[in-house]
Amino acid sequence: MSDVIVIGAGPAGLAGAIACAENGLRVTVLDEFIKPGGRLLGQLHQEPSGEWWNGIKEAERLHQEAIKLAVDIRCGVSVYNLEKEDQLMNVHTNAGTFTARFVLAATGAAEYPIPVPGWTLPGVMSIGAAQVMTNVHRVQVGKKGIIIGANILAFAILNELQLAGINVDRIILPEKSPLSQKAGEPEEVMKSLLYAAHLAPSPLLRFGSRLMKQDWFRKLGMKFYPKNGVKINGTPMQLRKAALEIIGKDQVEGVRVVDIDVNGTIIPGTEKIYEADFVCIAGGLYPLAEIAAVAGCPFQYIPELGGHVPCHSETMETPLEGLFVAGNITGIESGKIAMAQGTIAGLAIAKAAGKGTNQSLQQAVQNVRIVREKAAIQFNPEIDKGRMKMKELWEEQYADCKKAYKIG
Repeated sequence: MSDVIVIGAGPAGLAGAIACAENGLRVTVLDEFIKPGGRLLGQLHQEPSGEWWNGIKEAERLHQEAIKLAVDIRCGVSVYNLEKEDQLMNVHTNAGTFTARFVLAATGAAEYPIPVPGWTLPGVMSIGAAQVMTNVHRVQVGKKGIIIGANILAFAILNELQLAGINVDRIILPEKSPLSQKAGEPEEVMKSLLYAAHLAPSPLLRFGSRLMKQDWFRKLGMKFYPKNGVKINGTPMQLRKAALEIIGKDQVEGVRVVDIDVNGTIIPGTEKIYEADFVCIAGGLYPLAEIAAVAGCPFQYIPELGGHVPCHSETMETPLEGLFVAGNITGIESGKIAMAQGTIAGLAIAKAAGKGTNQSLQQAVQNVRIVREKAAIQFNPEIDKGRMKMKELWEEQYADCKKAYKIG
């Protein structure tokens, strides 16, 4: 029997497994994909320093380091339930039940779907799927595409598609609706993108990003936003156009688009069809935290972290004794931050098992703050505010009574 079971072989899970194993704990890592690495496998971007972040190489480095420490990594294993029994955690999977004293849930994030009429046609995919097909499976998703949804994830993956020689014709918004919410409102989209100006080599976004964070200047900027959009590495981002329908008979053939005003309201008589053979829908990310929920871990809704997240401390423990969390399950951030959080969780587990030191754990907590400050990609601009909310919640409700917490 292992001392620790890690659910998820992404950056947080592998880093956590390594930290546990370095402190003498027996670790088993479970992941439903065919190989370890998680979202790292699709990542490829240039850092502000000029260095390239190659997720595949980083995943391989973590994998090899874990193997050297005798970490048992089992891929193709799907976890469907997690329950606490006395002092042990039972992890139920399609390969049987695994039992350990500690569990690290590092299940990552999933993409928000934005329903668009015609989205079941072959050739329509999420922006994350396009990233995996391109960078992991080396499959060309198409020759000429359109991205529906303008957000930081779309920015990052647009660059990766372009590096692979794939032509992305334009980025437009989804039609404003209760389902698309703020993703269909040009001003709200612009507000979020201003924090990603460094990812978009656009003079307008770079020069105006500070000024446009002021409401009055942003409203003025949206009023005079260029009709043909602002180019990002040659691809126009058209915040005043929305997708009404993806069209095609047997596969994607184009997108029916309409002009919209600054509030996302359709301007009648402006419909036009743009040809494309693939469409990527970019709805953003949310924490994939169901496994912590079924275990009975309490949650808190914190928009700055990306949605509902399991309650946790700075050292990644939850009120459910024996359960720790790390990575995007705790809030949407970059792969580097997920790795730093995984290290914290691993060291916290080692300390709880009587094998780690408080000094190394506190150093890891400080390191994640440093990594966050230097992060090239911030999916949620008010992440620090969200982290502070969670810290205050933990200190108010769980710090003194964690071990007495009872399910139900």
